[in-house]
Amino acid sequence: MFIDRTKITVSSGRGGDGCVSFRREKYVSAGGPDGGDGGNGGDIIFEVDPRASTLIDFRFKHKFTAENGSKGAGYKRTGKSGADMVIGVPRGTLVYDDASGRLLADLKDPDSRVVLLKGGKGGQGNQHFATATRQVPNFARAGEEGRTMELRLELKLLADVGIVGYPSVGKSTLLSVTTSAKPEIADYHFTTIVPNLGVVYTGDDGSGFVLADIPGLIEGAAEGAGLGHEFLRHVERTRLLLHVIDISGSEGRDPFEDFLMINKELSNFDPKLASRPQIIVLNKTDMDADGTKTAEFKAKFNKWLSDASEEDALIAENREKGAYVIFEIMAAIAEGTEKLMKYTGSILHKFEPEEFVVEGIPEEIHDDDDAYEIHIDTDGAYSVTGRRIRNLALSINMTDQESFGYFQMQLKKKGVFDRLREMGIQDGDTVRIYECEFDFMD
Repeated sequence: MFIDRTKITVSSGRGGDGCVSFRREKYVSAGGPDGGDGGNGGDIIFEVDPRASTLIDFRFKHKFTAENGSKGAGYKRTGKSGADMVIGVPRGTLVYDDASGRLLADLKDPDSRVVLLKGGKGGQGNQHFATATRQVPNFARAGEEGRTMELRLELKLLADVGIVGYPSVGKSTLLSVTTSAKPEIADYHFTTIVPNLGVVYTGDDGSGFVLADIPGLIEGAAEGAGLGHEFLRHVERTRLLLHVIDISGSEGRDPFEDFLMINKELSNFDPKLASRPQIIVLNKTDMDADGTKTAEFKAKFNKWLSDASEEDALIAENREKGAYVIFEIMAAIAEGTEKLMKYTGSILHKFEPEEFVVEGIPEEIHDDDDAYEIHIDTDGAYSVTGRRIRNLALSINMTDQESFGYFQMQLKKKGVFDRLREMGIQDGDTVRIYECEFDFMD
């Protein structure tokens, strides 16, 4: 089964809590705090798996979580960092933030590796909170929470050349006679239901290119008719298209109308695809014995190309580079196919592959740690929420005066008390910070 889209949930690991510990040794009456730091949480990492060709491994597994960091220990021992969650994907995978549609990563190179979500930092042990006036800190910092994201993975095949056209025009046959690929071939529509890849060798030194047979397109493909919507995305990676046309019109369609329709569907899916360089391949020429249909197609095509070149500068530029030429072949007996492939290989270097602009993870995801919100609960309590605020609340020891004093000092530095006053808080009102509650006294 060919799976080229999926959604998954990823969570980086939580940082380990810092340790509250005091040095206890024989003959040492007051050793001081020696609580170690917590370990960092594991990261979420994506990398290319050379053995993978589809996203089928994600069909039943949709949640991936990195390991949490371990707690710190006495004698200033730092906790073990959590193991990273490394997710292997096929080359050509795009990673999107499902909520915003933002492109986070494009794993197009064999050695692509992207750290997508960093794990939470480990909390500091009480050794860091000793001062001249606070010599016995009975609190430590809790580890930071990890982050969770809903992701959409899309696989776009990394083929240099894509074969497009109506169903049953000979695309799979062309692939089979020019490469070692063995696609299923039959005389009914949609024999090809998944993209097929093959390598065409055009040079004595073993050089060549990757050729992809894209499942047949029909009218309405860009809106999801037939198999078009499922596989048109794979055309986006290609540098050049071989547009195969059944010149015999054996199914009662006009060959030139077929050409126009396929280009319309490419444009409807992505306007940039309409200007993607093409080589026109007229197949089944043996069924046009007198050449009437071939001549008619060429006349219409040359007029279309002239008009299109005037309207679209990119088409004109690609034409100068050698695209938009016509080849006549009989794929079933491999007549004309070698010449076609050698020509394709000779001009391929002139066209750059499509580049996807990676927007990356928004900065606000990293910069919102100090942000907090205050709202009034139904019982009249002032509730304070925020990533760092929560971490701070988890760190304090409410029964220890020094710990609670440190907590209040941090809230004051963050401007929480000023915000509460602006909202009209009065002495005696309840302030709720997650599991921590206290009465406000100005």
